[in-house]
Amino acid sequence: MDSKSAVTALAALAQESRLAAFRLLVTAGPAGMSAGAIAEALGLPSPSLSFHLKELSHAGLIEGRSQGRHIMYSANYANMQALMDFLMENCCAAQQSGCAQNETEA
Repeated sequence: MDSKSAVTALAALAQESRLAAFRLLVTAGPAGMSAGAIAEALGLPSPSLSFHLKELSHAGLIEGRSQGRHIMYSANYANMQALMDFLMENCCAAQQSGCAQNETEA
């Protein structure tokens, strides 16, 4: 993942409703959820949800696929992992021991 893609993904997640939708889709697994089910779970009106799903899709964090008369949305786990890898790419590079979980942090 390059810096531009990372900024786009992080910007998409930097909004409460989009973050909630993304987290919901992550928990839903590869089967995903319909827009109606997402709207109901989050208590969002359809037009607002549609805007948020479009932003997440544009950022490559979710994918939509047709299933009958519905569109099923699911998290794009590969792009999510690419973002995490990008963020951790140089983790503790200045330390010889590399990255270690700080056990004092919760």
